[in-house]
Amino acid sequence: MAAAGADAQPPPVPPALAGAVETYLQHLRVERGLARNTLSAYRGDLARYVAFLAAQGLGGPDDVAPAHLSSYAVALGTGADGGAVLTASSRKRAVVAVRGLHRFLAEEGLTSADPSREVRPPAEPRRLPKAIGVAEVGRLLDAAAVGDGPGPLRDRALLELLYGSGARISEVVALDVDDVGELLEDGRTAGAPRPGTDAPPEGLLRLRGKGDKQRVVPLGRFARAALEAYLVRGRPALATAGRGGPALFLGSRGGRMSRQSAWAVLHAAGERAQLSGSVSPHTLRHSFATHLLEGGADVRVVQELLGHASVTTTQAYTLVTADALREVFAATHPRAR
Repeated sequence: MAAAGADAQPPPVPPALAGAVETYLQHLRVERGLARNTLSAYRGDLARYVAFLAAQGLGGPDDVAPAHLSSYAVALGTGADGGAVLTASSRKRAVVAVRGLHRFLAEEGLTSADPSREVRPPAEPRRLPKAIGVAEVGRLLDAAAVGDGPGPLRDRALLELLYGSGARISEVVALDVDDVGELLEDGRTAGAPRPGTDAPPEGLLRLRGKGDKQRVVPLGRFARAALEAYLVRGRPALATAGRGGPALFLGSRGGRMSRQSAWAVLHAAGERAQLSGSVSPHTLRHSFATHLLEGGADVRVVQELLGHASVTTTQAYTLVTADALREVFAATHPRAR
């Protein structure tokens, strides 16, 4: 097919294709309960897909053949359809979205067959999760509390909670005061360790993860102390700038703190702590998991704490701890060298 001119407009997406996508997205939102950000990613991937099909002259989902899907997968990696060249991980996500669409249409009887059945997402290179050491985490947390006023109290509580629970940044900024009120009350009323034990008072935090799935994670003394200091001496001052609301972490204008603002807090603390490389919210999540495994935690326990649907996802962290195992082996086994 001849290349279109620079000013040529892409053909409009036929209603049958657009309607199929909207039906599927509605299913994902209502019946599967996918998070808003995930739905947005699916919408973008599928919009590019149906635009590709329209450019091939297809009028509806029943016109799609396996060859069309194979060509689309190639276009994702080359930009032949006029779109951006995607990385292996982004191509995989896009192909998964397309396969989900066709599987749904076939199962609902909206198409006669599933042309994507034999199409597999591209393999992406295995990358180890990034983690920083325990000492570096300490420097990062200390750097978050530099200065006076409610901001440093909030920033320290935010980072202590991220590292102390292994939560995603979206889960933390979605917390309300009521989500931690009982947790902190447990700590205040218990005060000292329980009789006969050196263990700190226990507290459990409820997080809402992907797909609105809830999980309960324990929170240690350091994170609880930072949260209580913020609630008593920091949040009230920030709340005066807004109209009031349930959010736990507030921005400078008194509204719920955004993910972008939370990321900026972490980035600034990383620079003050002089940590090499980029430190992201997921860095603390990866560090949380890695340090637990290095301390002897069972991988399935870490899976539950992280909220992973499959233990396979969590097992990637065990590859990180293999370096530590090799160091111990080399230093202690008489026949290691």
